Amino acid sequence: MPEFQTMFVRQRKWMFFILSFYVLGWGFTAHQSIFLGLILGTSLSLFNLWLMARKIDKFGQAAAEGRQIRSLGSFSRMASAALAIVITLRYPEQFHLISVVIGLMTSYIVIMIDFFMRNFYSDK
Repeated sequence: MPEFQTMFVRQRKWMFFILSFYVLGWGFTAHQSIFLGLILGTSLSLFNLWLMARKIDKFGQAAAEGRQIRSLGSFSRMASAALAIVITLRYPEQFHLISVVIGLMTSYIVIMIDFFMRNFYSDK
């Protein structure tokens, strides 16, 4: 499995772990709207991570074959973030807006932590 695919698998596992923690928080605390917002944002963040991994894989294949690719799918990732905000604004009693925004950023935080962890442990 190429290095990029193993990195995506690691990051996906971390995202599922974080999502399971949020589900437990939703089920066992009184802050259900906050955890539901985190679940919504993180779920769409995981979808965005999958989209980005798929587009980067296609980009690598196109570069190896000497072809060009149109884009890396920024519009679709922004559209899913806009969908999360629309859902949150439509149902404000169910979802906490700040939690949704934090959840949307979760995949980028996981990517950065994974990068620093791999660089720190690979040097030793």
